[in-house]
Amino acid sequence: MSKIGKFLKGLKLLAGNPWLMNVILDDQYVNKKDITERYQLPKGLPTLELLDLCPNLNETITPYTYLDGGSTLADLLLLKGLARQYPQCAYFEIGTWRGESVANVASVASNCVTLNLPDATMRAMGLSEDYVRLHRYFSKHLANVTHLQHDSTTFDFSPHNNKYDLVFVDGDHHYDSVKSDTANAYHLLRDENSLIVWHDYGNTPADVRWDVLRGILDGMPATERKHLYRVSNTLCAIYCRRPLKGFYPPEIPEPNKVFEAAITIKKL
Repeated sequence: MSKIGKFLKGLKLLAGNPWLMNVILDDQYVNKKDITERYQLPKGLPTLELLDLCPNLNETITPYTYLDGGSTLADLLLLKGLARQYPQCAYFEIGTWRGESVANVASVASNCVTLNLPDATMRAMGLSEDYVRLHRYFSKHLANVTHLQHDSTTFDFSPHNNKYDLVFVDGDHHYDSVKSDTANAYHLLRDENSLIVWHDYGNTPADVRWDVLRGILDGMPATERKHLYRVSNTLCAIYCRRPLKGFYPPEIPEPNKVFEAAITIKKL
C-alpha cells in the first residue's frame, strides 16, 4: 500500500473511531517530538546521581513483594533515604496500590498521607474484587498513615497545601492525570527544601516515558522546570532545588556503584 493509501486509510479509521485520536496523541513519538520542540529536551531530563541525593544510603527495604505494579528496590531505597533526611518527615503520596511504598517510608517518617481512588469507583470501573481488596494491604494498620479515598484530579488538596517535605506521585500515568497531579503536588510542598518524586518516569532506569514527562513539564510552573531531573538507577524523576549537577549518561553506561542485598523471605 502506498503512503497516500495508508494516509487515506488512517483518515477513514479516525472518522469511524474518533477515540483513536487519543492513541495518536499518547504515542511516544508524538510526545517526544512535542517535548523536543517546546522544551529542547530530546534526551529527556538530566540525571542526578542517587548517591549525591542520598550520600549515606544504608536501608532495609520491607515490605517488598517482587510483584507486578510496584516500585523497584532502588525506587524504595530512594524514597526511604530522602524521607530520613527530614526530622519528623511529612510525606504525601498519590497512588497507594498495595501500600508498599508508604509502608517503607512510614518506618522513618512521622506523618504519611496516601491518596487513592475510592474502592467503589474502582468497582464501577470494572476492576476485579481481588484488585480492589489488595489496596492498602501493607499500610492499612499503620498508625502514622492516613488513607484518603478520592480521585486525585478532583480532590480538594487545599487543606494539605504547604505541609509536606516529600511528595510521591504514582497515580494514573496518563498525560492529563500526571499534569494534574504534578500541579497539585507542587502546592503541597512545605518550602524550597521539599521534594517531589514521580514514579514510572521510565519503564527502565535508562528509557523515558514521554507521555509522563510531558505531563510533568506541563504541570510544573515554568520557573521551576529547571529543577527537574531523573534519578540514576531508578524509574523515578525528581523536583529538587539542591545545588546538584545533572548530567546525561552515555547510552551504555559503565557501572559506578554496586548494591549489596541480603534477602530474607517471610511467609505471610
